[in-house]
Amino acid sequence: MSTQRASVTRLVDLPIDQARWITLKKIEWKDQEGKDRTWETAERKTRSATAGVDGVAILALLKGANIPLSTIIIEQFRPPVNAYVVELPAGLIDPKDTLESCAFRELEEETGFKAESVVEVSPLMVCDPGMSSANMKMVALRVPLSESDMDSEGKVKLPQQKLEEGEHIIRRVVELSKLKEIIDDYMTRGFVVDARLSHFAIGWDLALRVQNGQI
Repeated sequence: MSTQRASVTRLVDLPIDQARWITLKKIEWKDQEGKDRTWETAERKTRSATAGVDGVAILALLKGANIPLSTIIIEQFRPPVNAYVVELPAGLIDPKDTLESCAFRELEEETGFKAESVVEVSPLMVCDPGMSSANMKMVALRVPLSESDMDSEGKVKLPQQKLEEGEHIIRRVVELSKLKEIIDDYMTRGFVVDARLSHFAIGWDLALRVQNGQI
């Protein structure tokens, strides 16, 4: 298997009738003063008609007797930003999916970990409302660990992934208390961090500092 770094080799305009996954729309609307205005927006073609949601991001909560509360983050190359991005596991919802079944499946495919149950499902959230109608929900999943899931050094073993052809995903188990510190380190090494993961890490870190009387 090749281990070369991925990179964008060419960027060209794409005729709209050749786009498989995304389309462009012009929105005509009236503002608060009654003025007619227009807006350009991108839309996914894959949105589930039953769920009304494009995809899910997955916050896996790993807990066992010998490890503090942890989560799984992933690294993968994202061509639109020509960079390796650190993010939460995520995936688009298939037509026959529920939010929960999509989250369980994508977590196992991308990381190898099998969740036991759903902890929480977020309200519907938008990702970049100034440019796109793309939306998502975050699903928190409980992933219990036992002693057999640990190696001789006390680290969590990484199970076999079920990646599709062309997917190259690196996994990392991170203690939630150290998440912001680790993300900050990624950025010093040239990685791009997904906004959803970054916002969660900052919020978690702030909550810990408030709890500890540091703020």
